[in-house]
Amino acid sequence: MKKIEAIIRKSKFDDVKEALHNIEVNFFSYWDVTGVGNEKEGHVYRGISYSTTDIQRRYLTIVVSDDFLEKTVNAILESAYSGNVGDGKIFVSEVIEAYRIRTKEDGLAGIN
Repeated sequence: MKKIEAIIRKSKFDDVKEALHNIEVNFFSYWDVTGVGNEKEGHVYRGISYSTTDIQRRYLTIVVSDDFLEKTVNAILESAYSGNVGDGKIFVSEVIEAYRIRTKEDGLAGIN
C-alpha cells in the first residue's frame, strides 16, 4: 500500500476531487493549510500589493493499493496542473498496515 500526500491550489480542489472520483478513489482526507513557497515576488491586484510568501493550499492524504498508485498520481497531476508557479507537490510513501476500526479488517480490506 502507498500513501499519497498532495499539496495543491485550493482553486483546483474540485477538479482534483472529481478526477479522483472518476478513477474510483472515493475516500481521502484533506485540510486547508498555509505554506511558504519559493516565489519571493509579490503580486499586485487592483492596485494592492499582496505577499506570496505565505500560500493558502489544500493538503490531501490518500492511501491506495500499489496497483492504483500510478493511476492516482496521474489523476492528481493532470487535474491540479495550471502551468504556473505554485501548482503544488505530490509525495509518495510506503504504508506498512491499515485497519478498518468498525470491522477490524486489515490490509487492503481495511482501505477498500
